Amino acid sequence: MRLLLVALASLTALLSAPSPVAPGAEPLPARMDDTGGGTQLITAEAPALTSTTGRVTWWDRRGGRWVAAGSAPARFGANGLADGETRRQGTSTTPTGLYRLPYAFGIEPRPAGATYPHRPVTQRSWWCQDNDSRAYNRWVEGLPADCRAAEAEHLVTYGTQYAHALVVAFNYDRPVRHRGAGIFLHVNGRGATAGCVSVPADAMRRILRWADPDRRPHLAIGTRGGPTAITRY
Repeated sequence: MRLLLVALASLTALLSAPSPVAPGAEPLPARMDDTGGGTQLITAEAPALTSTTGRVTWWDRRGGRWVAAGSAPARFGANGLADGETRRQGTSTTPTGLYRLPYAFGIEPRPAGATYPHRPVTQRSWWCQDNDSRAYNRWVEGLPADCRAAEAEHLVTYGTQYAHALVVAFNYDRPVRHRGAGIFLHVNGRGATAGCVSVPADAMRRILRWADPDRRPHLAIGTRGGPTAITRY
């Protein structure tokens, strides 16, 4: 039994460890076209557009260099990823691109030590995804008359996934109808997502404790190569 526990502990440490950087190779953020201008960055990288799994790594820029602060296995959309500029709503794809992280939210309290702006989920909290609503791609407390419940997420019903989450500003500042709504970085559910990026619960708590709003963290989503390579963002 003791040997089994040791083996499990070693496997857990391996899965949560930062992705290794080959000797002489630049860290992933150093090879990107843009990192958002801050000194923190989260990368969510998939092997290919058809992938439903990959890796999330969070990075700090210190002394002029990017250093991995943590890493975890990630899940993407059930139908893989899609170019964020042409992605369509309802396709169960995760949009590639570089995005702000406006605020965190959660059904559970904000993790101890976390400082990121946080909204508690209540019984009245919804995310409107109705293309005909003025509240399209927005959090609402109480469902507006022009936002159909069938075209919105009642956040409190996702007890596992939305225990802790970060809003991803995909199609957020100037929403384009039918492009997509409700893209988050959240806790793993049972499998692939409907378009979000998800990580294990412990990793999500670690990210929230690490994220510093004054350091303007962004999330970059992409593939290892091709037109949607994470390095082009």
